Parts: sequence; structure tokens; C-alpha cells
Amino acid sequence: MTDAGQTNEKLPADPAAVAPETDLMSKFDGLIAERQALIDTGVTDPFAIVMDRVKSPTEAVIKGKDTILLGTYNYMGMTFDPDVIQAGHDALDQFGSGTNGSRMLNGTFRDHMEVEEALREFYGVSGAIVFSTGYMANLGMISTLAGKGEYVILDADSHASIYDGCKQGYAEIVRFRHNSVEDLDKRLGRLPKEAGKLVVLEGVYSMLGDIAPLKEMVAVAKKHGCMVLSDEAHSMGFYGPNGRGVYEEQGCEGDVDFIVGTFSKSVGTVGGFCVSNHPKFEAIRLACRPYIFTASLPPSVVATAAASIRKLRHAHNKRAHLWENARRLHGGLTAMGFKLGTEKPDSAIIAVILDDQEQAVAMWQALLDGGLYVNMARPPATPAGTYLLRCSLCAEHTNEQIDAVLGMFQAAGRIVNAIS
Repeated sequence: MTDAGQTNEKLPADPAAVAPETDLMSKFDGLIAERQALIDTGVTDPFAIVMDRVKSPTEAVIKGKDTILLGTYNYMGMTFDPDVIQAGHDALDQFGSGTNGSRMLNGTFRDHMEVEEALREFYGVSGAIVFSTGYMANLGMISTLAGKGEYVILDADSHASIYDGCKQGYAEIVRFRHNSVEDLDKRLGRLPKEAGKLVVLEGVYSMLGDIAPLKEMVAVAKKHGCMVLSDEAHSMGFYGPNGRGVYEEQGCEGDVDFIVGTFSKSVGTVGGFCVSNHPKFEAIRLACRPYIFTASLPPSVVATAAASIRKLRHAHNKRAHLWENARRLHGGLTAMGFKLGTEKPDSAIIAVILDDQEQAVAMWQALLDGGLYVNMARPPATPAGTYLLRCSLCAEHTNEQIDAVLGMFQAAGRIVNAIS
């Protein structure tokens, strides 16, 4: 800058010579047109649902109508638990609404320590670190653990947060065919033996509700000298004797190095975490950018999470009823002739496969009109060319609600010719 406050840089003599502005939003024109075409048909936008009121873990008011919720991840129904709600109220009264800082600065309150202790107790491990979301937990752990010259090996159908964790880091990325132990073994065998390697798996895959053969995959990973991270977001709370996840159910606890999870599903609030028995695990706090450079969770959130996690340790009856609901819904839909994502109820997620987007949207709308909310899913969230309605069961769904759900599916399925 000159003393007069003017730059020494010469401006173009002719304003017309300046390059025209490029509209960075133009790349989204196709998405905008597709969404508008959907709205023009008179269908409710499946990706912009507003809950007018939530009455319980299984019921809400949507567009003024009482609606059964079958499209949330409230697997254990903890969102309205009186003890959980009271813990949040108490934390608000004692600490206010927010932390105004990262965990590395002023953002660690009493209840952040409490929820990490609750996680250590729940998983029977020595280390626990809480992140702002489950997405950030995967982003942070994967990008921090595997660096330049090392490898991340992941299932081709992995969650977006796992892929984004790979993009955030500098490791080489290797994908293997979904749930293929053989392909994992083959690809690991091609990698340099001396290089650091992290195999990332998921207990339950969120679109189809299928589970991974973790026992076999972990054995293959260890054969090749790899560390293992298992994302148990969709299995925590109800899978395994203690509700720790698929890795516990399949007897892999001693061989999985890192467990990633979330508070936004069975725990019933928001946040993410990683637990581990590795003796150097605490070093993650000093190196993980998505942990260091973001504000910590509000005290009311971590207080509700701690209360919920401690109750989930003893929620054996809830777990049993959730599995009963899954078997009841899966069996009923199968008997009606629907095509489902799994041959048996592998998890609390049941995916109903439709022919195309038009049929999926029409059936989703018919269900909503009848008083049932489910998720409509389409590529790229689903495997290529797959359109589905995803049902997420809750331990608080009653037998009467499941019967009502089955009746609504039968009526809607006949309307759109999904069943005879």
C-alpha cells in the first residue's frame, strides 16, 4: 500500500477486460432442478421433513398429523428417559448453555470428564475421547492415525464420514469389496509389509442394516500386521451381552484397537467418541485437528450422554424388546412379499427395496399420509441404483405400533404395486 492508501497494482484500463464472474453455485443446477421437479409433483420433500412436535421416542406430529416414527436412530428410546432429561436440566442450571471453547482451552467441564468415564466403564477400556459428533470422531481418528506412507483399508460401502476421514489425511487408500473377507485378505497381501496399516470396518451398515463378518475380517487384518478400527455407531446399546456392539457379539474385543461410536443413536443425544485400550491413546488429544480446533459439546449434552450410557449398561429388557420388534417387523414385511435388504433381521435397521425413485417416493408419501415416517434413501447414500425405504426400530415401539406399521406398509405397497 502507498501512503495515500492506494495499491501500486495497475488496474485494467478497460473494465470489459476483467474476467466475468464464475458462479460457483452453478454446479448444483442439476440437483436444484431434480428437487424442484419432485416438489412440482405435489409430493412432500422427503429430505426436508419438519417435526412440529415430538411426543415420545416413537411418536411425533408432522404437518399437523400424529405420526409413528420409524425413521430415527433412537434405537433404545432414551430421548425421553426422565433421568437423562433431569441430568440435562441440572447441567444447564449449573454450567449454562455452552462452553465457548475447545477441549484444549476452556472447553472441558466436569461432565466432559464424567461422560468419558462412563464410556470407559461401559466398554471396559482404559481410554475414551469425546468428539462433537460421530462424523467428527471418524474424521479425526482416521486422519490422525494413518499418515503419509501408511495405508487405510476400508469397505467399499463405508459411511461418508469414513471416506471423508481418509480424504482429510495423507495415507494411501485401499478399498475392498463389501463384506468380502477374501478380497480384504488379497488386497492386504499386496501392500508393503513394513508400512503402517489401519483397517476400518463397521459393525452394522446403515443403509441395508447388514452386519460385517468382523471376527473373520479382524483375524485377516491381524495376520497382515494391521491395526483395526470398528465403527459401532449402529450397534451400540443393543448388540452383544453388554450392548457394546457387533465386535463384542462376535468375540473380537481383544483384537479391535479402536472403537468409534456416536451419542446420536442409542444414547439419544448428540456427540461422538472413540475408545481404546492402547497405552498411547491419550496422545490423540494432542494431534487430532477435529478434536483440537472445534468447540466442545455443551454441558447439558454431555450430562445427558453420561446418564444415558450408564443406564444402557443395565438395559437388558430394552435390548430384548428391540430385537423382538426387529423380528416382528422383518417377518411381517417378508410375508407380505416386500424385498428387504437382509434375509433375516440382522440389526434394528430394516430396508425395503423399491424398483426406482418414482416408486420409492410414492410409497414414502403414502406412508406419511397414513401416519408413518420412514427414511427414503437413494444414491449416492445407497449402493448404485438402489432406492429404498429405511426403517429404524426403537425399543419403545409397542406391539400395537408394529402391527399398525405393518398395516400401513401393506396398504401403501399395494397402492404403488410394490406387492400384490
